[in-house]
Amino acid sequence: MNTLRNKVSLIGRLGAKPEVMTFESGKKMARFTLATNESYKNKNGEWQENTQWHIITAWGKTAELVGKLLQKGNEIAVDGKLVTNTYETKEGEKRYGTSIELNDFLLLTKNTEKNK
Repeated sequence: MNTLRNKVSLIGRLGAKPEVMTFESGKKMARFTLATNESYKNKNGEWQENTQWHIITAWGKTAELVGKLLQKGNEIAVDGKLVTNTYETKEGEKRYGTSIELNDFLLLTKNTEKNK
């Protein structure tokens, strides 16, 4: 049952090519945005489209793979967990941001020359 705690699975499309960073320690991190869409009928019976944007972060070998394999527009399935970060603005206000820390991903579309 513990494997069901804090688990996120999504299928969506990349909004941009992932950004890969290497820290002084040599550890790699990749960050990208993923759009998920849902369609529904409103109270008037008209179809509506709702797009949610998710920030995805990957570390280590997974970050390297993300940087090598993923392109803007790729459809992927992701598996990860929610992570909330706290930071303070220059004005001293406390802010929070939630992202998904990637455990694994599956590329659902083929990369072609026009995607690169």
